[in-house]
Amino acid sequence: MSLPTLLTQHIVRRPQRIALLQHIAEQGSITRAAKSAGLSYKAAWDAIDELNNLADQPLVERSVGGKGGGGARLSEEGQRVLRLYLRLQTLQAQLLEASEDAADLGLLGRLMLRTSARNQLHGKVIGIEAIGHNDRIRLELARGLVIEARITHDSTVRLELAIGTEVVALIKAGWLELHPAGQPAMAGDNALQGLIEQVAAAENGPSEVRIGLPNGQTLCALTDPLQLRERQLEVGGAVQVRFSPTNVLLGTPL
Repeated sequence: MSLPTLLTQHIVRRPQRIALLQHIAEQGSITRAAKSAGLSYKAAWDAIDELNNLADQPLVERSVGGKGGGGARLSEEGQRVLRLYLRLQTLQAQLLEASEDAADLGLLGRLMLRTSARNQLHGKVIGIEAIGHNDRIRLELARGLVIEARITHDSTVRLELAIGTEVVALIKAGWLELHPAGQPAMAGDNALQGLIEQVAAAENGPSEVRIGLPNGQTLCALTDPLQLRERQLEVGGAVQVRFSPTNVLLGTPL
């Protein structure tokens, strides 16, 4: 079974995050793996969330608060990705030796840009519906979870979107609204159910809330602390995540 194109790209352009898988396999702990990889504990968690979101299945299985700051091990899929990463290290060395000019590497870097959007979810197109000058794009994420995006028809054409096209859905953390689970959502909005895994408060500004989705992917939301208290949203509790289809940006592999 081949890896999602977007995950394969990620292996090439952000090898330090993939290398974290090797440290997790060796250490069996998020804290120890982060230290071994030269990452902060938070950066390690962010890397795991990003990798899991780009894969069809979670690469890392974890338990919060275990020995050493949280136990962790690679899933079978994670072990397979690690094997691929180790093979790519050899190929990368060969590529660097074969490049004709330093500008070659600069060009590759520009073609594989990073993005500031915290939420990057791998999925595939399962429906395209024209609505005036816009198109409603239905996306199937891991394990059958479905969301919708709304983009211009020109964007659909430029991205060459069709049924089955692999995409990454980009959603900024500030675009997510958190509500008590079970509340009726506004018509047309995406509404996903999840569990609050962590709330990181800030001295000034919104709290960063990490939500685990039932398909193994995660979302990060920025929410006012007062709103969290008023809606009785806390770690371990169920939550409904809402966002407009117009706030879902789409990207495709180069």
